[in-house]
Amino acid sequence: MDVEERIELVKSCAAEIVTEDELRELFEVKGSLVAYDGFEPSGLAHLPVAVYRPIILDRLMRAGIRFKILLADSFAWINNKLGGDLEKIRDTGRYFMEVWKAAGVDFSKVKVVWHKEHFDDPEYWKKVIVIAKNVTVNRAMRALTIAGRKESASNPAAFLFYPVMQCADIFQLEVDVCQLGIDQRRVNMLAREVAPVLGRRKPVAIHHPLLLGLKGSVKGQGFDEDARIDMMISSKMSKSVPESAIFVHDSEGEIRRKIRKAFCPERVAEGNPVMDIMEKIVFGKYEEVTVERRGKEALTFTSYAELREAYAAGQIHPLDLKMATASYLNEIIKPIREHFEKDRYARKLYERIKEVEITR
Repeated sequence: MDVEERIELVKSCAAEIVTEDELRELFEVKGSLVAYDGFEPSGLAHLPVAVYRPIILDRLMRAGIRFKILLADSFAWINNKLGGDLEKIRDTGRYFMEVWKAAGVDFSKVKVVWHKEHFDDPEYWKKVIVIAKNVTVNRAMRALTIAGRKESASNPAAFLFYPVMQCADIFQLEVDVCQLGIDQRRVNMLAREVAPVLGRRKPVAIHHPLLLGLKGSVKGQGFDEDARIDMMISSKMSKSVPESAIFVHDSEGEIRRKIRKAFCPERVAEGNPVMDIMEKIVFGKYEEVTVERRGKEALTFTSYAELREAYAAGQIHPLDLKMATASYLNEIIKPIREHFEKDRYARKLYERIKEVEITR
């Protein structure tokens, strides 16, 4: 695969690349690159992290990018996830590793890093302080949206460490690329700004679009000054709204029920969560997709663009689209669900996390 083919593969799952020219130069000079992805371990696994993220990683690994996955236990502790109980947070991190294994993530190309390794390293804290000295309080406050928090003077002072620490992680991990959702854009831009202060090269930022919640697009909630990004963050599928999210432990019946209730305007693809799942999840796993139509001949598509055109033309009824989406989605999730039913270690972790969720 030549450099331009690699660039196109990256672009196929990116909302933006900052910058494409820098990424091209890295591919030309280094060939194989190292990227970082990471998340706070909390709650049960839903589509964005358990299925969508592995699809993106697989595509980028095929482009010649290896990954360091940061299980951000310290961040979940700062963000008061799971009541700030570190052992429960780490159990959740182990649970997510089982999710990703079942989802088909190639761990021969992935190094898992617990944030505690950084937390216990004095050199890491030197980076944190240097970055903090070059960031205003207002800038750190504005970047809190990366943690799903809005800027407010009433926030605990510990929250201000969050964006500065995440920025330091990029340099501690020694990666070429930051691969995160567009909701993490502010901290990646901050990392690019402070890189010269640390004597480092600016990391390339690949920001992927966010998966829509089943209620569809909503009005921006003030997470970003860019209206488009603000709407994407405000509308993303969130596990805190269970009826607007699909979880990997949902039964086939539960998946069908949720998809059937999902917002799905006729002939409209934009802001349509069912079409969004088709684009990002189903076509991310299948090269050919068939939609059965009541009383009509089934239609088969080899690209999302073809499906979008047919739906916009009224050739597919919303209910037929929903039924097809639910069927494919169940087949994609089924191996993950079965892994937690059959594997004793995975099942034990799942039971622990489920109990925490119930008692919160």
